Amino acid sequence: GISAGFASVFGTPLAGALFALEVLYFSKISFKSIPLSFITAYIAYFTVEFWHVKHTQYNIPTLPEMNLTNLFWVILASILFGLAAMLFSRSTHFWGALFSKTISYPPLRPFIGGIILALAIYFIGTTKYIGLGVPIIVDAFSNPNASYDFLLKILFTGFTLGAGFKGGEVTPLFFVGATLGSALSIVIPLPIAILAGMGFVAVFSGATHTPIACTVMGMELFGVESGIFIGIACIIAYFSSGSV
Repeated sequence: GISAGFASVFGTPLAGALFALEVLYFSKISFKSIPLSFITAYIAYFTVEFWHVKHTQYNIPTLPEMNLTNLFWVILASILFGLAAMLFSRSTHFWGALFSKTISYPPLRPFIGGIILALAIYFIGTTKYIGLGVPIIVDAFSNPNASYDFLLKILFTGFTLGAGFKGGEVTPLFFVGATLGSALSIVIPLPIAILAGMGFVAVFSGATHTPIACTVMGMELFGVESGIFIGIACIIAYFSSGSV
């Protein structure tokens, strides 16, 4: 189910199969689950293709040379992606614990949380930081984001999840990573698209502790030629995200 959902929604069957296996690794998956994970991922992917459902396209037009200077910047950005993943996870846990402590009746938590969210959105005057935010993710690959965009997305998503609205963390994590990478392009001398792409998968890698699947996902989405940058970002973000 995990592999099929991931593969069909994002159009990344290989990453979907690996993600399911990587997520369940510590649950001691049986060997028979491995071929089944790949089979279901590809069947789900081709089912979506058969119905001509289009996936979001992301483009990294140019890649920098991998030298020592650029490697330094890649490592620095990757550490920041890992810290963003840690902040996302701890924000969710913080709001969840706060709601549990202050509101004993669980169904009341999303009711009150929803009111607070509605008021906050009304007063800031934008819906940019709610929902999936796919258009903003796509735009992050070509236009620098404000330095606070990823922080506000973490705040709103963490609060929403903590209040009891469950599900839908994946694309917001892509939002956080892509907008952080896009904002870093102002100070880090790497192309904006590669930074956004690295952040896209690296923050997700750090939050889910699935660096292998996220590396493969990055190559499926952005092209195999970006693999060295994507792989370094996912691995370092994984190690720098702490126990999330």
